Amino acid sequence: MTTLKVKIESLEQTMATAADAMKAAASQTVPVTEFSLSFPSWDALHKVLTPKRLEIVKTMTGQGALTKREVARRVGRDFKAVHADIDTLVKAGVIDTVQDGVMFPYERIHFEFEIESAA
Repeated sequence: MTTLKVKIESLEQTMATAADAMKAAASQTVPVTEFSLSFPSWDALHKVLTPKRLEIVKTMTGQGALTKREVARRVGRDFKAVHADIDTLVKAGVIDTVQDGVMFPYERIHFEFEIESAA
């Protein structure tokens, strides 16, 4: 099962995680089944993964390639708004553009982050 792990972490943490993943991939013949997407803050995460965009992702999960128009139909929203949301998700690396439209290439999303006190 392929998983997209969404994290809140600093650039330094992201780079260290990427370096560890490259080392592990180089030493193993087992295919990678977990991919990560990092955001520098809670606010940055929520700018990309709004509730309506998460609904798009959920609707696309396990469906293969879909046209933007079909995604809009499935979520019951205006095409123009869904088109803009899909463009944001593509730019953020959450979904992929493919020949037949767009696709969420994972079977699930796992959110991993901690919230600390502001003081």
